[in-house]
Amino acid sequence: MTTPEKVESAASQQMRDNLARIETLTQRMVEAIAQKRPLNPALEGPGLDLYVSSSTALMREMTANPAKIFEAQVNYWAQAMTHYIDATHAFAQGTFKPPADPGPKDRRFSNPLWDTHPYFNFIKQQYLIASTSIEEALAKIEGLDPVDRKRLEMFSKQIIDMMAPTNFLATNPDALEKAVATEGESLVRGLENLVRDIEANRGDLVITLADKNAFSVGHNIGTAKGQVVYRNRLMELIQYTPTTPTVHKTPLIIFPPWINKFYILDLKPQNSLIRWIVDQGFTLFVVSWKNPDRSYADVGMEDYIRDGYLTAIEEVKAITGEKQVNAVGYCIAGTTLSLVLALLEKRKDRSIKTATFFTTLTDFSDQGEFTPFLQDDFVDGIERQVRMDGVLSSYYMTRTFSYLRANDLIYQPAIRSYMMGESPPAFDLLYWNGDSTNLPGKMAVEYLRGLCQADAFTTDGFDLMGELLHVSGVKVPLCAIACETDHIAPWVASFHGVAQMGSNDKTFILSESGHIAGIVNPPTKEKYGHYTSEVPIEDPQEWRAGATYTKGSWWPRWGAWLSGHSGKMVAAREPGDARHPPLAPAPGTYVAEVVVL
Repeated sequence: MTTPEKVESAASQQMRDNLARIETLTQRMVEAIAQKRPLNPALEGPGLDLYVSSSTALMREMTANPAKIFEAQVNYWAQAMTHYIDATHAFAQGTFKPPADPGPKDRRFSNPLWDTHPYFNFIKQQYLIASTSIEEALAKIEGLDPVDRKRLEMFSKQIIDMMAPTNFLATNPDALEKAVATEGESLVRGLENLVRDIEANRGDLVITLADKNAFSVGHNIGTAKGQVVYRNRLMELIQYTPTTPTVHKTPLIIFPPWINKFYILDLKPQNSLIRWIVDQGFTLFVVSWKNPDRSYADVGMEDYIRDGYLTAIEEVKAITGEKQVNAVGYCIAGTTLSLVLALLEKRKDRSIKTATFFTTLTDFSDQGEFTPFLQDDFVDGIERQVRMDGVLSSYYMTRTFSYLRANDLIYQPAIRSYMMGESPPAFDLLYWNGDSTNLPGKMAVEYLRGLCQADAFTTDGFDLMGELLHVSGVKVPLCAIACETDHIAPWVASFHGVAQMGSNDKTFILSESGHIAGIVNPPTKEKYGHYTSEVPIEDPQEWRAGATYTKGSWWPRWGAWLSGHSGKMVAAREPGDARHPPLAPAPGTYVAEVVVL
């Protein structure tokens, strides 16, 4: 029979065990933090404090127009005190419930206690009042340079997101409820998760977004059948096994971005674009890029074009016996594909029959959310960093992209892992997101300086391989797919680039959703629709106003367009030939490489 004494003894033992675990974990954390890598020089040093440079501009404006700041402060205090009085009045009536909460819902505050409990509701409302006041005050400031304004908006949003009450144990009802329900076990597990992440990243805190043991590339993701038929120091060329007895005569080659690994296009059979393309009767080749280490420091844009694009195209032509290929470029690989097209136009080389661009930027006149990171002080720091490491580390790129969506990619995962003590989810997309690659130092700087900062491809021309290339030199028939809520390649900026291309045969498709979900959008799910328009590709707002919405994926529409440019049907082609024997089964060897600097 269980007695109160035995229950108390068991609870005491549990407490002692937890304290012992906490002591051990704390010691491990201290040892791990001691291994922390040097800070990125892009973020510190004389003249490199981005926040100071932008806030100095704000201080100048505040000094010149103090009335605006005073007005903002008065409005904030009026709202905050009004809410305080309403809350104390409701409490004084003895009902122990908060005042009416008519504000818009925020998914961070989904726990009912945020609406029903006076303590949590008061904290939430005060936070929302403060957040709104900061945003409105910044919006009303006049005279700020557009770059300084974007920097201030970015840093202010970071502070607002960071200070959300959900990010702190004492003001997070979900975490407190779970701690009580588990008698503190959830907090100890959370500490274990925290120590695990710090140890795994040599003293840095990088949140594990997905269960790293749940997936294995080539086993349960990236499983489409094919063979590596060519390899050099920059890429592996994969030819996929046909699934139809006949295929279109013109082969198709996809150039994925080398910032991430190509299997985003082949996560699971049901959402694999690679499998879908093969099933439509296309001979498909995909480039798998090398994950570079320090020895690749001097590899530049010309190397990627010569040893990546041009070589891959020639090998595809040799294997299939065709004189032309259709090409796809995704994100940065689409930007580079447009350079290749302009180069081939200069050379009168007709190897590429048509081009498809997935979420591609060629016009960088509006740098969007990346404006704070594309100014000289920041890029100067990146140059110093790549001189040290030889590459632009995936570590820095991942952190930059994560902070653009901090609530989704930093704070919510941290809450689940460190406060709730939950294990990372078995989510293939997040697993891929954490499997990023480095960029060669020379290439990264050329891309940032010449394309992003100078916008040379749409202005004076981008100097490459002895030619001055301009976006107007892209003259093959093309199809561009942009995504409505893409924060990496905004659709309007993508549209502007396509509008300046010299092709007389342009198709533009606007998919719902963002940079990844808008592209990896299989027809079977009918999750996101897309827009097309007969309005000329000149003005994005006029095009959008005249667009027609179609429910479901854009894949079939693009497939029909591609079929019309791919020739007659011929017998299906097995991977490789006598001069291109299979080197390894898909997804190849390069995709599995992890480079730790």
